[in-house]
Amino acid sequence: MNLDYLVREPENITSSTPILFMLHGYGSNEQDLFSFRETLPKDWIIISFRAPRDTQFEGYSWFDINFNDPENYIDVPQAKESLNSALESILKAINHYGLTESKVHLCGFSQGGILCYALALKHPELFTNVACLSAYAEEKILDGIVKDKKKLEKLRFFVSHGTDDAVIPLEWGRKSAELLYDLNCYFTFREYMSGHGVNQKNYMDLMDFFSK
Repeated sequence: MNLDYLVREPENITSSTPILFMLHGYGSNEQDLFSFRETLPKDWIIISFRAPRDTQFEGYSWFDINFNDPENYIDVPQAKESLNSALESILKAINHYGLTESKVHLCGFSQGGILCYALALKHPELFTNVACLSAYAEEKILDGIVKDKKKLEKLRFFVSHGTDDAVIPLEWGRKSAELLYDLNCYFTFREYMSGHGVNQKNYMDLMDFFSK
């Protein structure tokens, strides 16, 4: 794989073993979402990727962000490069484990969630359950998304956002839910009394989503 990662493997792996890929947020690392593994199904393979770019304080990012310019909030070439790296690493893992009949899931926070939207909507045949936490669907990397309702129908999205998010505005999250609605995707959109993060109720609802 071209991305560094952490993995938790179940005792038995077959061609239909579910696998969950996790993409962390800006300035974080692969340990962050990997902590969720304690309450995720024990028979899943869980892989948490590390983003390829270094940030301050020993963190990592999928792409640079310009907080002062909402019009050019993300570095598009970097984001597309990370999107390709993530897709390549996902396909390599599926192939490595021989998961020919597996359900493949995604979970991303913030920047990672932005990439999860793009991965799922560009390659809906690959994925099943997709969780986008404190994120939004960035139009600049959604070129070429699938709009065929038949191809999108097996996707299930869980979208959550804090009402007091000071990093990615709640309004951006709501607009992304509208996009899923317009595409006739199955999704749950929930708002929580929190900032840019996952509070306990959000976490419980997320685990409920993945346990179904």
